Amino acid sequence: MSSFLEEKYKVTVWNQSLEKASPLLEKGVMLSHTALDGINASDLIIVCLLDNTVVQATLESALDHLHGKTIINLTNGTPDQAWKLLDLLVSHGAGYIHGGIMATPSMIGLPHALILYSGSLDAFKTAEADLSVLAKCVFLGEDVGSALLHDLALLSGMYSLFLGFLHATALVRSSTPVVKFVDLLVPWLGAMTEYTKGMAKQINEGKYASERSNLGMQLVGIQNIIDASAAQHVSVDFICLMKEFMEKAVAAGHGGDDISALIDFVKST
Repeated sequence: MSSFLEEKYKVTVWNQSLEKASPLLEKGVMLSHTALDGINASDLIIVCLLDNTVVQATLESALDHLHGKTIINLTNGTPDQAWKLLDLLVSHGAGYIHGGIMATPSMIGLPHALILYSGSLDAFKTAEADLSVLAKCVFLGEDVGSALLHDLALLSGMYSLFLGFLHATALVRSSTPVVKFVDLLVPWLGAMTEYTKGMAKQINEGKYASERSNLGMQLVGIQNIIDASAAQHVSVDFICLMKEFMEKAVAAGHGGDDISALIDFVKST
């Protein structure tokens, strides 16, 4: 919001809780008391609500007023939800783009902020300059669900990283201050993050052979982590899931392959 105001945009805001939006008045925002009034105020509508059920209900209250509007929905959700909204809005003459925000609120308007978009290319071209005020824009194509799929995939990687951090920290916190341990962990994770680029190449080519750290060898290390976790009274659920994938891969003949071979076992059948 502040990013638009700093660029001298005329901004109209509607919020389900008017008291939350009221402080924006002193910043120069026009406050709308209904969603319909907010929609009527501009041809570019940016939506970010609790979930896409709320989004749909809100837009359905103004369907006859959406013709010619460009709707940018930044609400987190699933690809199927994006497609459902696309069908609804296009049938009423609106251009529709769904976005995935890869930034915290405090990052919006700063160089590292990123928002993924997918949907109508014409609508994106119309709104791109305006959207660039918020964050770097990456358009992923006209499959309207693509931005959300990538959003969720990136968040999955983030949560897996956090869980790995928490498990590792739980192992050592009884003997080492966490702030000291993290000085060891962060460079290690950085090195392993670079390793994923090689894994991506292996997955893309379908060639997983390992000259060094094959799955057969890594299974031994995984068991050691499980045993040490149990001794430290740390949950082993996280590591046991990894071991399960490894065991399935080794049983299927991938004992000499790299960890990237697990990709076909992570996928559900």
